[in-house]
Amino acid sequence: MANTYSQIYIHIIFAVQGHENVIKKVWKNELYAYIGGIIKNLGSKPLVINGMPDHVHIFVGHNPATTISNLVEELKTSSNKFIKENFSNKAFKWQKDYGAFSYSRSQIDTVIKYINNQEEHHKKHTFREEYLKFLEVFEVEYDERYIFDFLENISWDE
Repeated sequence: MANTYSQIYIHIIFAVQGHENVIKKVWKNELYAYIGGIIKNLGSKPLVINGMPDHVHIFVGHNPATTISNLVEELKTSSNKFIKENFSNKAFKWQKDYGAFSYSRSQIDTVIKYINNQEEHHKKHTFREEYLKFLEVFEVEYDERYIFDFLENISWDE
C-alpha cells in the first residue's frame, strides 16, 4: 500500500478455553516469541506480549492491511498448533472470544508497563475483574453471561 500511513495501537486479550492454568512459566517466553513472529509475518509490530497461565495480553502496532479479527484468528490458530506440538499432550485450545482495545501513541508506555506487570497485577485482581474493568473503561456493552465459561483464582504452577 504505497502512500498509506497509519498509527494504530491495539491491545488484544484472549484466554485459554475453560480458563485452565496451562501456560507454564518454563515455556511462556518461547510461546510469546512465536506469537511475536506471527505478528511480524502479518505486517504488524509486536510491542509487548505477556500474560498469566490462563490468558495472554498482546500489544501491537497494527497494520490495517490485516483485519483485527484475522490477526487474532491467525494468532490463536498458529499458537494453538505450536503449543500442542511443543508443550502439551492435552487438547489445548483458546477460548473463541477475545478483547481488542485501541490506544493512542501517548499511552504506549503505560500499556507496555501494565502488560509487563501481569504477575504483580494478578496478585490483587482476578482475570474476571481485569477483563470486566477493560469493558467498563472502554464503554463496551456486554452480557456477563456470555463472557466467561469458567474462572478460578490464577496461580503459576511450574
